[in-house]
Amino acid sequence: MTQLILLPGLASSAVMWQAQLDALPAHYRVHVTDVHTRCDTIEAMAQTLLGEHPGELILCGASMGGIIAMQTAHQAPQRIRAMALLGTSARPETGDMRQLREAAITLFADGRAPEVLRANVPLAFHASHAKDPVLVQCYLDFVLEAGPAQLIRQNRAIMARPDARRYLSALQCPTLVLCGESDQLTPPECSREIASLLPHARLEMLAQCGHMSTMEQPARVNALLLEWLAALPPLAPQI
Repeated sequence: MTQLILLPGLASSAVMWQAQLDALPAHYRVHVTDVHTRCDTIEAMAQTLLGEHPGELILCGASMGGIIAMQTAHQAPQRIRAMALLGTSARPETGDMRQLREAAITLFADGRAPEVLRANVPLAFHASHAKDPVLVQCYLDFVLEAGPAQLIRQNRAIMARPDARRYLSALQCPTLVLCGESDQLTPPECSREIASLLPHARLEMLAQCGHMSTMEQPARVNALLLEWLAALPPLAPQI
């Protein structure tokens, strides 16, 4: 039986997918995975996901979740019916980003996570949404709830991520690639690159949207996901 797996971003939870959980059809057996909280590497996260969810999968990953989705498809391409990749990158860590993450890890270890994350808000959201106190507080709440240990662990996993560009061209599953036009954390060029490498990709850019597309533009994200899912070959009858 096919199952739709939602993969959250770094230090994120099902909260970031709430608008999608409310909209996605029940027959897709939607599940939000938390493998990013339990494994130390992207490769191990993908392997664990495959072990916990047998059968055919549709993967929908945002940011770090998209990185895990690509690695999962690489490990078991025959099991992945389709993918949606939201605000993510296939590239390995750069030297500059490694230095920034190491500095942030030091601050997380010193108990200064709230300071770091509040400073990150203008990078995570489009300027208009960064001024929405309810939206921003929701984001800060679930990231801070992850705690310093998870912030450190997941950042280290991201720093050691594989270069997915090496294997994307071999993946044959239909893929929807979404990105906010104002995404500063995984800029649109990263999504354009992914779409150019995947043989069966559809690229969509979201206006007035930063990195947190599922929260910033939930109606548009939902519409695109539902349209894309509806265009996939019909699911096998469920017994």
